[in-house]
Amino acid sequence: MLTHHLQNALEDLRDLIKITESDIEDIKKAEHDPQFERLSLKEEKLKAFETKKAMIDHEISSLMTANPDVELQNLLNEQQHKQLKELKIELARLHEVNKKYAKLVVVVSNLYNTFLERLVPTEMHGYKKVASKESNVLEIRV
Repeated sequence: MLTHHLQNALEDLRDLIKITESDIEDIKKAEHDPQFERLSLKEEKLKAFETKKAMIDHEISSLMTANPDVELQNLLNEQQHKQLKELKIELARLHEVNKKYAKLVVVVSNLYNTFLERLVPTEMHGYKKVASKESNVLEIRV
């Protein structure tokens, strides 16, 4: 059962990486709609991975409880050790891809905020930003 959960968790991680890489390509092309369309799929894959990770933790804990005198490294077979190493590698890869995506999101967000600030200047009133009285987005003359 542990092998099955590890394989499914790896598939979910790889799917998350592919989705995030697609998001990176779309943000570079300024195609934001596909990113929003994939958001629910990404959330679904993340929840599925978390569930499978909990099952993996439970299986390993059960093995250790059933065999208290045996070290974990001797409880798992070669395939399970390999899958755990792959899981660690894929998690690190997802972390790097997410960092790259986050940097792009911040850059795009700052760009839009700068444009908005130039169109509609704001002032701070306490902790609130409000449109400046001097903003002239639209001037109507009669």
